[in-house]
Amino acid sequence: MSRISELILPWFYENKRDLPWRKDKEPYHVWLSEIMLQQTRVEAVKEYYVRFLKELPTIKSLSECPDDKLMKLWEGLGYYNRARNLKLTAATIMTDYHGEFPSELEQIRSLKGIGSYTAGAIGSICYNKKTPAVDGNVLRVLSRVYCDDSNIDLETTKKKYRELLYDLYPEDACGDFTQALMELGALVCIPNGIPKCEECPLAGCCQAHLQGCTHRLPVRSEKKQRTKTDMTVFVFMYQDGEDLYYAIRKRTKKGLLHGLYEFYNVQEALCAEAAMEYVKALGIHADNLIKEIKYKHIFTHTEWHMTAYYITCKQKNEDMLWVLASELSGDYALPTAFRVFVEV
Repeated sequence: MSRISELILPWFYENKRDLPWRKDKEPYHVWLSEIMLQQTRVEAVKEYYVRFLKELPTIKSLSECPDDKLMKLWEGLGYYNRARNLKLTAATIMTDYHGEFPSELEQIRSLKGIGSYTAGAIGSICYNKKTPAVDGNVLRVLSRVYCDDSNIDLETTKKKYRELLYDLYPEDACGDFTQALMELGALVCIPNGIPKCEECPLAGCCQAHLQGCTHRLPVRSEKKQRTKTDMTVFVFMYQDGEDLYYAIRKRTKKGLLHGLYEFYNVQEALCAEAAMEYVKALGIHADNLIKEIKYKHIFTHTEWHMTAYYITCKQKNEDMLWVLASELSGDYALPTAFRVFVEV
């Protein structure tokens, strides 16, 4: 196993994907990409990454970005606290580190929103330090290579592999070694399927492969069932000549999708008749209910079972925020859970 870097690095140099965040080793770029990639597919992140850096090319510009613009740039990526933590951390870097991303592991680890994995990735990729970055891909590779049935969701297992990896890092290619392990897990030692052992540079020393037990590894905790919430959504519309307006509001309650915009809604399942009675009680100048759409939106720990009623209005209530359809695309961050009702 001491030769793992000699086996995996040539494979990485020949097979690594051409990804926009691999163009340089600028800490801001690596940090941003790692935060975006949390819980999100690589293909989905590419466009967001390029657009984000075009709008906010420096840590300073990120620290000064208005919240609504930040949420709009992040719209559709989900887990919006990631973006808020990015801005808070950018402000900390500006005040505590004179705008320069810190290079010491403990300093990096102390920044808001940066855990052991992200700190390790930045330390190795940007500063060529032996700072192991142990994510799901790396844990899967190592659990199979060592034929280890330790639960990879436990912090003790992650700590064990961080300590093990430290001695395996090559002196002159720490960043490449970090990325090679991640890439191997993403492309070859894959989850939810049969690993491509015939393509793996570590097949000759992988104990799970040699013992024929790759299908049993890694071991993970049983997933908790998601909670289910019924929701009635009101898509209020007002037509003024050729202009179509929607009524939206900002979510102010702390928690899921805080600070983003939404269509009016209640957390209960209302039939069409009950929905119109509810709208009447709100004092909204409703005209007709023109259609009904059902949709299920799945978050990590919960799912919303949504029924949307499209309701035309005779006039715009002055105490409501009415925006053009074009403004929803350009100015207001409407999460996917609600944006789907604009696109129907």
